Amino acid sequence: MQAAPSWQHQALSAALLSQFYNYLSGKTCKVFASPFDLRLPKGNERDEQTTFVVQPDLVVLCDKTGLSGTGYYGTPDLVIEISSPSTSKSDKLLKFNKYEAAGVKEYWIVEPDGRFVSVFTLQINKRYGRPELYTETDKIRTSIFPDFEVDLTPVFEGI
Repeated sequence: MQAAPSWQHQALSAALLSQFYNYLSGKTCKVFASPFDLRLPKGNERDEQTTFVVQPDLVVLCDKTGLSGTGYYGTPDLVIEISSPSTSKSDKLLKFNKYEAAGVKEYWIVEPDGRFVSVFTLQINKRYGRPELYTETDKIRTSIFPDFEVDLTPVFEGI
């Protein structure tokens, strides 16, 4: 059995979830929090053939047709990972490459220790460009929802 995330991790997740949930309330897109299975297809794999399964901290989906059972099969619009020393390598290499290859439009890596967020946006060439970096007092405007800003002050003030 894997240990539960730290209380700081949980506080960050809850604060981000609440902002996304409030914004998306009554809209087509939805936000889901871990534990939530994300099954990313490779090529033309069908759901039952997919072997790459992750549980991102937060997932935003605008196409809900892939929802089933304990999660989602397909490519989400936005994924947020809250990094820790034990997950840093996976978040920045393995998951980064998988999310990019699957076509996830926006990928956020939240760094609790440094109190900053790296936002990777899928470019026209289907690659993530250089990340936009945000500190604990910034607001992030997502590329997916141009009228929505995530205020990082309340996100980081609780840790």
